[in-house]
Amino acid sequence: MTALAIGWDRSVLELKMYFREKEAVFFSFAFPILMLSMFSVIFGPGFEHGDAAAVGVNAARFFLPGMAAAGVMLTSFQSMALSVAAERDDGTLKRLRSTPMPPLSYFLGKVGLVSSTSLAQFVLLIGVARVAFRVQLPTDAGHWLTFLWVFLLGVAGGTVLGIAYSSLATSARSVVATVIAPTLVLQFISGVYFAFTDLPEWLKQVAALFPLKWIAQGMRSVFFPQEWQTQEMAGTWEHGRTALVLGAWLLVGLLVCVRTFRWTRRGTT
Repeated sequence: MTALAIGWDRSVLELKMYFREKEAVFFSFAFPILMLSMFSVIFGPGFEHGDAAAVGVNAARFFLPGMAAAGVMLTSFQSMALSVAAERDDGTLKRLRSTPMPPLSYFLGKVGLVSSTSLAQFVLLIGVARVAFRVQLPTDAGHWLTFLWVFLLGVAGGTVLGIAYSSLATSARSVVATVIAPTLVLQFISGVYFAFTDLPEWLKQVAALFPLKWIAQGMRSVFFPQEWQTQEMAGTWEHGRTALVLGAWLLVGLLVCVRTFRWTRRGTT
């Protein structure tokens, strides 16, 4: 069998193992959908944010871009950082490395897992937003094309960064704290749970150093009215800079993965 065929089989296996882990499914797959539903119900009655009502932005539509961005990060970066660290810690990676399976197939399996779960999560997210909360979704190809490249760059960057980040942990137990805390902080400062315009200027500058802020901004350009781009830091959606930043983080993640990835725990051979 070719590495590609084995990678496909590995993807199927990864999906089966993923959905057997109830905690992982809740905190990475279902969490953004549940948060969107909660915020939509809590803030739905009399929702106000600027001229939101005048342009057809209800609570669900307002929180949808942030939840979509958080979903990308949780199913790619967080999921990879936790799972790869756990597989390294319990010896799974070492055993896989000793089999005839090409190393490329292992990584293709991870890519297949992240791609499938991220896409399925987004479909469910917009389905809930549209059916349950009547969110106005884009109807033109341009907006969905923007979504596509933001989504792909976000998922690809999150995947390689998660794998690279997993190498920092000394054990599977320690990686939980070193992953959950930063991702939670980034969600609060990147326009996921709060309007990005409400944050202090210095905090916006900090958030701009990390990819989640740019994924969220890209998602806002897809689901928010065009005139709302004036509320962004630069007064525009900055699609060019968004692509540049996300592409740079993807490249950094790839380079770090190549230099730091190990099949065994530190101190073992």
